[in-house]
Amino acid sequence: MSTGARRNRPSVNAKFGNQSAVLMGDWLYMSAFETSLQERSLRILDILTRLTRMMTEGELIQLTTIRKIDITENQYFDILQRKTAYLFSACCEVGAILAGASDEQVSALAEYGLNLGIAFQLADDLLDFTSDEKILGKAAGADLIEGKLTLPLILLRNSDPEIADQLEIVMIDRSYDGVSRIRLAQALDRSGSLKLVRHRAYEYAEAARKNLEVLPQTEYREALGNLPAFVVERDR
Repeated sequence: MSTGARRNRPSVNAKFGNQSAVLMGDWLYMSAFETSLQERSLRILDILTRLTRMMTEGELIQLTTIRKIDITENQYFDILQRKTAYLFSACCEVGAILAGASDEQVSALAEYGLNLGIAFQLADDLLDFTSDEKILGKAAGADLIEGKLTLPLILLRNSDPEIADQLEIVMIDRSYDGVSRIRLAQALDRSGSLKLVRHRAYEYAEAARKNLEVLPQTEYREALGNLPAFVVERDR
């Protein structure tokens, strides 16, 4: 069950209802396309339409994996890239194009956004089990309640197949009434799953930072270079 909060703030659908949230999303989406049309850039429109398709596919693919205990790492990363990383990538790529960057720099920034987005989502998966609920703004372990098996839980399941039944109980019951969330968090810690996911997040963060090496040394590059570590080390 959703808490109706995002980043410790009420979500739009929780505050105004699902219909208003959908309509507002449609309005923002069309406003974005209207802005892109003003640039008269088919290249940007192509990026945005491709992104829209990717994100929609990601949502549809995720629907097929909800409350399924056998999701693979490859499926997880496919959904992650489509729903999150490609959005980061497209934003960076469009920004580079509008700034008049070279083709090499545009490609590098698109790759930077992709790596940054993956690092961001991996950090999100960690926070779901490690952050304080008051700081996080939603119930800890909420992803599993919603039927989503994130990377830490996939790694835990792989290292301890007997834990699969407990994970499935939480997903089916949509609560931790039958299985202790604290014990699951302890199992994640003991198995090394959290440590491994954190290590992977830092690897993607470092890859993102290296993508910036094609850019000249400026305060803007420095700001972009600080973002990867920030998204991994944040607490919400």
